[in-house]
Amino acid sequence: MLKVKDISEQGLIKILHHFCPENIIGDDAAILLTQPNKSLVVTTDTLVEGVHFSDRTTTPEDVGWRSAAANLSDLAAMGAFPIGITIALGLTGDTPVTWVRQLYNGIYECLQPYNTPIVGGDIVRSPVSTISITAFGQLEFSHTILRSNCQPNNVILATGVHGASRAGLELLLAPELGESLTEPERSGLILAHQRPQPRLDILKTLWGCLSLNSFSGTKDSKNSILVGGMDSSDGLADAIIQICQSSQIGARIERNQIPIPQSLTKFVSSEQALNWALYGGEDFELVLCLPPICGQELVKKIGAGAAIVGTTTDNTDILLIDSQGIYPNEELTLSQGFQHF
Repeated sequence: MLKVKDISEQGLIKILHHFCPENIIGDDAAILLTQPNKSLVVTTDTLVEGVHFSDRTTTPEDVGWRSAAANLSDLAAMGAFPIGITIALGLTGDTPVTWVRQLYNGIYECLQPYNTPIVGGDIVRSPVSTISITAFGQLEFSHTILRSNCQPNNVILATGVHGASRAGLELLLAPELGESLTEPERSGLILAHQRPQPRLDILKTLWGCLSLNSFSGTKDSKNSILVGGMDSSDGLADAIIQICQSSQIGARIERNQIPIPQSLTKFVSSEQALNWALYGGEDFELVLCLPPICGQELVKKIGAGAAIVGTTTDNTDILLIDSQGIYPNEELTLSQGFQHF
C-alpha cells in the first residue's frame, strides 16, 4: 500500500490538485472574485507542535506571531492586504490557559500594524497542540501577483536577507555557536526566527514602481504589467524553483548577489551561510520577477537587504552561477529544502 511518506509532500499535493479547480490552485493563496475589479484572497497555514515549534525555542507569544505572520506573508505574496483571520486550535486537555492567552497575544500583536481583526475560529481536542489560521485579503485585480506571471528576461528580486531565520534557530538550539557574535547580532538573528515580518509594507511601493508612465514590460489584457512572485517561507531556492516551474521558464542566480546577513559568516562558513540562505526557510521575504528597470528602482526604495539575485531565461534550467568563475554552475533543487514527508 502506497503511503504518504513514499510520495513526499509535493507528490501528495499533485494528487489533491485533482479535487480543485485548475484556475484557483497553484499559488500561495486562492483568489475568489467578489466584485468588479476586486478579488478576495484566502490562505490557510497550520503549525504543529514538534514540527513547527517547541517550548525549547519558541515562547507561546512567538508561536502566535509566527502563525499569523506566515498567513500575512502568503497574502503579501499575492499582492493582497489582510482584512481578517480565523483561528482553529487543537489542544490537549492539559494545556495551560495562560499558554493559550499568550498565544493569542502574539497573534494580536502581529495583526495590529495592519488593523486586521480575528473574526472567528474553532477549538478541538488534539493529542498535540496545533494552530491553523485562515487569512482573508483583498486586492485590485490588476495588482495580482502570481507564480505563473514571470516572463523571460525579468530580474528576480529578493526583498530582504536570507538565512537569518535558520541562523536564529541554530543559535537557540546551540547557544555556544554564537560566541563570536555581539549581543545585537545574536538578538537580531534570533528575532528573525521568532518574529518574522510579513512584507506587506512593500506592496504600495511595488505598484508605484510599475507605473505604466515610467516602465515597460509584458502586460495583461487590462494593460497592467505582470508581476510574478511568491514568498520565501520554504527557502529562497524553493521560491525561485516554484516560480520558474509555474511560469515554464528558467533562471540564472548569481551566488554573490544573494543577500546574506554579515553576521552569519562570523560563526559559520560562507558555504554554510549560502546553504541556509537558499534552503533554510522561514525568512518570509518576497521573491518577485519584474522588468529590469522597475526591479532596480524597487531595490533602491526598499534598501535594507533587498537585492536582484538573478534573471529569468527562456529555457527551463535553474542554475546557481558564479560570475567570478570560482565555483561551477549548480542546479537548484527542491530536495534540499524542508519537506513534510
